[in-house]
Amino acid sequence: MDKLVLKGLKFHGRHGVYDQEKVIGNSFEVDLEFTLSLQKAGETDDLTHTIDYAKAYSVVADILHNTSVNLIETLALRIGTQLYSEFKIESLKVSIRKINPPMGGETDYSEVTMQWPR
Repeated sequence: MDKLVLKGLKFHGRHGVYDQEKVIGNSFEVDLEFTLSLQKAGETDDLTHTIDYAKAYSVVADILHNTSVNLIETLALRIGTQLYSEFKIESLKVSIRKINPPMGGETDYSEVTMQWPR
């Protein structure tokens, strides 16, 4: 199987356990790795045989910009479930990073990765 990767999709969202995170928000990055056959897309040069980047981005943006949640695990699950149902793919890996999470110490990010099918 072939892979199509969208890496480092950037968003601002109001997600987190602490009240401050729900008011001020934080920066998030999302990586998507789709596994599917890309041969027909290559042969036909037709977008309908591959992943429409704009559509995938829109799905992620809708989830990141809508209802506030506590956990990045919840975001990853919602993103993956929606994308897996929208596209004809063999498998999907979703990674989501919260940049500079509030934890009383310095760190670059926290990250969760989930995969479909389960």
